[in-house]
Amino acid sequence: QVQLVESGGGLVQPGGSLTLSCAASGMLSGLITMRWFRRPPEKEREWVATITQSGDTTYGDSVKGRFTISRDVAKNMMYLQITNLKPEDTAVYYCFADVRTSPTSISNFWGQGTQVSVSL
Repeated sequence: QVQLVESGGGLVQPGGSLTLSCAASGMLSGLITMRWFRRPPEKEREWVATITQSGDTTYGDSVKGRFTISRDVAKNMMYLQITNLKPEDTAVYYCFADVRTSPTSISNFWGQGTQVSVSL
């Protein structure tokens, strides 16, 4: 099993910045890819960004240029730096991990989420 715990959310004014953290623990030897998702109020959950084991990153179109995903493998941490925050970034942000749990299977794990609210 893998446990993921997000932190760093809060209330921020438009144009502000924030860094979210995701602490991973448990059986991490099979950790492959980590991602950030978010669920805006009354909307479906959407993918935000991905970072692979080798450090390659990809981003959703709505966050490109403003969000930066990173990973500290030694500390079992993942981060999401968010700049120029917009009201539409208001959402619960979730940490997600793909973990190889056996030679033939990959399991998915989610954190509990951290709230980011962007408002004056």
